[in-house]
Amino acid sequence: MFIAPMLPERQEEPFDDEGFLFEPMIDGRRLLVSVDRGRVRLFTRGGTDVTLQYPELHRIPLADATDAVLDGELACFATETGMFAPEALAERFRMRKPLQIREAAMRRPVRFFAFDLLRYEGRDLRELPLERRRALLATALEDRGAYVKLPAVEGCGRAFFDAMAGKPFKGMAAKRKSSRYVEGRAADWRKILRYRYANAAIVGYRKHSFGWLLEVDRQAAGVLESGVPAPYKQAFGGVSRTIETGEDREYVYVRPAIEARVRFLGRLPDGRLRKPEFLGFAE
Repeated sequence: MFIAPMLPERQEEPFDDEGFLFEPMIDGRRLLVSVDRGRVRLFTRGGTDVTLQYPELHRIPLADATDAVLDGELACFATETGMFAPEALAERFRMRKPLQIREAAMRRPVRFFAFDLLRYEGRDLRELPLERRRALLATALEDRGAYVKLPAVEGCGRAFFDAMAGKPFKGMAAKRKSSRYVEGRAADWRKILRYRYANAAIVGYRKHSFGWLLEVDRQAAGVLESGVPAPYKQAFGGVSRTIETGEDREYVYVRPAIEARVRFLGRLPDGRLRKPEFLGFAE
């Protein structure tokens, strides 16, 4: 059974509120785990069936594993770096050959971090408040194998957010304890992302769709596509013609005379910024 997931709205700053639970945000992909008469099925946030991709999730340590729906985050963990590995998770998602999938399940297994219980023992739980659903999850699901219950704290969001600094989480989720589970985005659930900041030199731009090539400390840092208002695009376009140095089939290259102030969610292994967002031109 696929249930369209509840999604958080974005909030910029952490906060304290005794009416909220605060959870670490796992750097992975949303996943719903469904059990219908003992048959396990796995669904992405958009409803794609990915059951065959993750055989290590087919044994669910539920007290009653006959009729349930779990909501949570799927992730790969790189033990050599102590960080989550979203690129390894993306590789697992793309696999289709059974032998390749079985080998990957042993070499780079996924973990499912459960944070909600939407259905259990034939009962739809979505109208129950979150704190009640989480209490049921705590008794129904055992932390074993590929399954882990995601911890949460009550009330002290600021201190919890600060305590996660330097840990392998991309931010914090804030969820109202009394919230029912509804489809789509809702203010009762919020996400506060932990950004990094940098001045990035613009060293080129795409010819056929918008994108600025970036360098940080003279190292290639990927392409900026998000958050650039039209006036800034126009201003750069007016100047770029005077600083062009060459081109190829995809990009026009320019001298690094203009810097953008960006925020991002860390670096990929090849040095690219993860999800960079434009904040303005650097002074």
